[in-house]
Amino acid sequence: MKRNTWQRDAVRAALDTQLGFVSAQNLHSSLRTTGSHIGLATVYRALSDLASEGEADSLQSPEGESLYRACSSGHHHHLICRSCGLAVEVEADDVEVWAKKVASLHGFSQAEHVVDVFGYCSSCVPAVKESA
Repeated sequence: MKRNTWQRDAVRAALDTQLGFVSAQNLHSSLRTTGSHIGLATVYRALSDLASEGEADSLQSPEGESLYRACSSGHHHHLICRSCGLAVEVEADDVEVWAKKVASLHGFSQAEHVVDVFGYCSSCVPAVKESA
């Protein structure tokens, strides 16, 4: 485990205030608006450390950008709004069974998986329909 620094604590605290997934650049911008002098590279490093230690979820957006969110512990999946970034943790027992079965059928053991489902939350659907 890495030692805590004020920068790392600031990144963790800022991440805790976010409702959904956020990019390092957006989190950095948020920190700067509150008067923090933390550098962008430090934000990237802290987010990477938090994700590797299980204190944050990390995923790639459909555009390929890394996004982060403070998370609960344990294995879980997400529904993520493409418009506002709202993320909802969901259980997916059927996915768990399927993943173990497919891995076993192909001779794999200790298989791990990530499932993130992107769509539009109920608050964003009206705006998406209007622009279509």
